[in-house]
Amino acid sequence: MPGNEYIQELSEEINRLKKERNAVILSHVYQRPEVQEVADFVGDSLGLAQQAAGTDADVIVFCGVHFMAESASILSPDKIVVLPDENAGCPMADMVDEVALARKKQEIPGAIVVCYVNTSAEVKAECDIACTSANAVKVIASLPEDKPILFVPDKNLGSYVASKTGREMIVWDGCCNTHDRLTADDILAARASHPAALILVHPECRPEVVALADVVASTTGMIQFARESSAREFIIGTEMGILHPLRKQCPDKQFYLASDKLVCPNMKKTTLEKVHQALISLEPRVDVPREIRERAVRCLDRMLAV
Repeated sequence: MPGNEYIQELSEEINRLKKERNAVILSHVYQRPEVQEVADFVGDSLGLAQQAAGTDADVIVFCGVHFMAESASILSPDKIVVLPDENAGCPMADMVDEVALARKKQEIPGAIVVCYVNTSAEVKAECDIACTSANAVKVIASLPEDKPILFVPDKNLGSYVASKTGREMIVWDGCCNTHDRLTADDILAARASHPAALILVHPECRPEVVALADVVASTTGMIQFARESSAREFIIGTEMGILHPLRKQCPDKQFYLASDKLVCPNMKKTTLEKVHQALISLEPRVDVPREIRERAVRCLDRMLAV
């Protein structure tokens, strides 16, 4: 583990390079604490891409995974988008590709295809409308009831949305490896250890886990709920990185991770050293081709119009 003095010195050098490059640093809440601390914006993936699009930065350094950097490129085609670790991918996003999706669409003519933002740009280009974990229920509820819905790629989020909207959907058989590792037994054990705590889980969790939760919310939604709640203790059912902003924004409250299995190895690939190198080299770049971008942005725009 790097020492505090080393982290401080490297962070100061990153801040200097950031100004020199006219760059903005984005960090997902699942990133390492020291990476979150050098970021200009910390939050959910799409929200970060939107915030960066509203800045006059020339460079976006996205501390997250590949599909997130693609979203930034889609929304900010004139900016340089850099992903500090080119191998930081998303197993769930990889569970659907544009070829398999196009084949499935042919089997369900007339279906409205809804994609979770945790998908590649090529998949978004094949879809009618996107959704986030925060607005998925609203997006599905807005769709015509006389047409079938194909939801990709997260079966757990799809199950949650179907339970909330009453809509029948054809759901792709994908999931987030990290959230799907959380079991009902994990939640029951955490509740036994902390009986006074409220249970907050992400809708990417299994249905039996969601059923045991007091609150089901996106990462941003969890942070907002914890901040505004009168409760003092919370069991957190999402990736461990969220504990940093939770404890930072709610220093008088206690947060317990529902399971020590809630670690995303891809999110942890980004280090301060890689952020530093990315600002020096402006590599590795993520650039969505124009034809894909124009189709994918329509998918996002339709979501934003809901």
